[in-house]
Amino acid sequence: MADNILEVRNLKKYFRTQSGMLHAVDDLSFTIERGKTLGIVGESGCGKSTTGRCILRLIEPTSGEVIFDGVDINKLSNREMRKKRKDMQIIFQDPFSSLNPRKSVSQTIAEPIIANGLIRERDQVDRRVKELMDVVGLAERLINAYPHELDGGRRQRIGIARALAMDPKFIVCDEPVSALDVSIQAQILNLLKQLQRDLGLTYIFITHDLSVVNYFSDDIAVMYLGEMVEKAPAKELFENPLHPYTKALLSAIPIPDLREKRPRILLKGEITSPINPPDQCRFYKRCLETCAGCEGCAPKLREVNSGHFVACHRAK
Repeated sequence: MADNILEVRNLKKYFRTQSGMLHAVDDLSFTIERGKTLGIVGESGCGKSTTGRCILRLIEPTSGEVIFDGVDINKLSNREMRKKRKDMQIIFQDPFSSLNPRKSVSQTIAEPIIANGLIRERDQVDRRVKELMDVVGLAERLINAYPHELDGGRRQRIGIARALAMDPKFIVCDEPVSALDVSIQAQILNLLKQLQRDLGLTYIFITHDLSVVNYFSDDIAVMYLGEMVEKAPAKELFENPLHPYTKALLSAIPIPDLREKRPRILLKGEITSPINPPDQCRFYKRCLETCAGCEGCAPKLREVNSGHFVACHRAK
């Protein structure tokens, strides 16, 4: 039986607007094995980042359960949640805006250690900061540098070191390489993989880059307008995509070999509004493979092969 560190059940997050309730995250359920990576992909506005923040309770979910290490964190008090946050951390998308410009590298990394009382002696805090800088590949000479003096890759390494300062078990990586140059992206991804091997970390890796998520993830979940439309092991998803939206996303991946031809699936039609959406497939108006049931009933996520889940009436 799989050792699941995280189990999400029927997670929902709605935002009240003047036009009605915006369904940012709608009835998500999934599990993540300890020491594994779940990649979450989808176009902008599909609810990827909101999902990650709801799991960490940086945003309070509308309803649902988030079972972390056997405990439903949505039922914890603020005091209890503060203790649990030591095991659950996040790496933000923009390494500049996520750092305090008035704090040096050492102050930024030391802040969670001091605030949570993990280490009280100043010399031991300094020793721990230097140790974390070495782990993430930051030169000790940068210990008193400020964010504006560093490039994007080094800033993101500070963010990673700050997350590791709490000695977590689980990290949400919210598009951690999307703001970086391609060469720096590879360095950060390799660093995260090495940390996972060395420390036994579990990741949710949020991105819109399918090539990155294929390299980095054990399982991949595809989201569309707040819903999970497909989830499968990474290799299975790329070799046998079942949902029409997943097929369209995969067809857009650039191929380095110009001699290889692959048909591009161009999506047309109106995007369904996430505000008070009707009881129908939310991809219905853009789908090229519709059937009679698509307009009248929203498909449920179901397992069609071992470990391969899809929300589509036509998938077999």
